[in-house]
Amino acid sequence: MDPIQIASLASSLDSWQLDGQVSTLVLKKALDAQKSMASDIIQQIPQLPSNPAIGRNINTTA
Repeated sequence: MDPIQIASLASSLDSWQLDGQVSTLVLKKALDAQKSMASDIIQQIPQLPSNPAIGRNINTTA
């Protein structure tokens, strides 16, 4: 193998590694944003009433 080819191969491998690291960081940012949005949506769900009988029974004879 020619020394120029070796240098070229090393350079392209470094480029692929950098691309992989950038892609991983972008994915982490996207997951963090989705986690934050899901947390906000869950916090907006109204709390259950204090009476445990409300909303737990279904009237099937109507």
